[in-house]
Amino acid sequence: MAEVPLTIADAAAALRAGELTSVALTEACYAMADRLDAELGTYITRYDETALAAAAVADEELAAGIDKGPLHGIPIGIKDIIACREGQTTANSVVFDADWYAGADAPVVARLRAAGAVITGKVTTMEYAIGLPDATKPYPIPRNPWDTARWPGGSSSGSGSGVAAGLFLGALGTDTGGSVRMPAAFCGITGMKQTYGLVPKAGCLPLGVTLDHIGPMTRSAADAAAMLSVMAGFDPADPSMPPGVEGGDYAAALTGDLSGLRIGVDRVHHLGMAGADPDLETRLDAAVADLEAAGATVVEVELPLFEEMMTACMLTMCVEAFSFHQRWMQTRWSDYGFGMRSFVGIGATYTAADYAQAQKVRRIGAAKLAELLGTVDLLAMPTTAAGAPVLDGISVESFLGIIFTQYWNPVGCPTIAVPMGLGRSGLPLSLSIAGKPFADALVLRAADAFQRRSAHHLLTPSVFEAVSA
Repeated sequence: MAEVPLTIADAAAALRAGELTSVALTEACYAMADRLDAELGTYITRYDETALAAAAVADEELAAGIDKGPLHGIPIGIKDIIACREGQTTANSVVFDADWYAGADAPVVARLRAAGAVITGKVTTMEYAIGLPDATKPYPIPRNPWDTARWPGGSSSGSGSGVAAGLFLGALGTDTGGSVRMPAAFCGITGMKQTYGLVPKAGCLPLGVTLDHIGPMTRSAADAAAMLSVMAGFDPADPSMPPGVEGGDYAAALTGDLSGLRIGVDRVHHLGMAGADPDLETRLDAAVADLEAAGATVVEVELPLFEEMMTACMLTMCVEAFSFHQRWMQTRWSDYGFGMRSFVGIGATYTAADYAQAQKVRRIGAAKLAELLGTVDLLAMPTTAAGAPVLDGISVESFLGIIFTQYWNPVGCPTIAVPMGLGRSGLPLSLSIAGKPFADALVLRAADAFQRRSAHHLLTPSVFEAVSA
């Protein structure tokens, strides 16, 4: 059985060198799932038959000189709120419409297939991308491969754990308040929330329609760039996309050089906070030093209206989610999990004035942030204050109090989470890098430059190493 390479780039090189086939790679990923998934709870549904058939086609095409790009023949997992033609989208909920997008791919999935990617199956999410692990429901409890007593983060739980454990090399997650970047941080991988409106969201069940993003989750920024190059660009099925918005070859921007760039580092909102990992500041200092070694000039900054924007994000999310679920919640309240009811039910308690005020805060915050981004090219801070929380007794407070991801969704800025080493607990810590809207290439360039000078993204959890040995 072939070994599973750590990165898409490594696998792509091996495929083209004839050292590996897509069939062997896909089989190796499924073998990892056979050994680990009962413990990790990553998959909802596997597409073994269609995935291996697609892998065989990829091998035939590559052998014939047909090269569709860096994702050709690469196994990719899909969060189960994004439609795939192979079967239903459950959103990890017993309250779902079996006919929704039935038999069809979401545009972003269709783009991955067209680029030769092998879709391995649907992976776990928190219920409708906002609940909490719930053992009373008929879905797996996702666990963190660094410590299976801990949560991999949410809501893109299976996407994060699956990439970290080698069950697939890349995954689609969604991000409304951090649901790509939180599990990326907790699982020690790379996750990107691209600019709002850059990737089509048609065929993805909504949470907060003005906040939702579909983003790539991979080991490296270079792999994320390869995925985003395929995912980005206008689709008329998504009314939130600016007409004519284009993607690009994001991998071409990865020069490894940050000379001439100014990066603002925010330490204010996590310095000395309760619950922070004792090594957080040390890891952040080392990451900043690596950015400076790549040529960047670093300055100290403070993000404007930080708490206000975090609150505006959560209020907007709850209200917009309730607007989607209101009909079902009136008739099937008890069928939803407790975490889902706790988050979304509160949306019914807000008034129209509350929602309007939150949108006003968003506009003011975006304007003030634009002023700050007029003085620096990029902004950096920790993604979270600490590593993954334990699953036993997990609550909203146990993770919302240590994450800083929600700030970026109300403004739609591109933001990436990249590993910056292990904390005192032995769990991954993460660096967040953000930029101006549609400066996605620059954000990826900085993340990749950091990873060229560090190896944190190549660290693997013990569960991966035990199987690979």
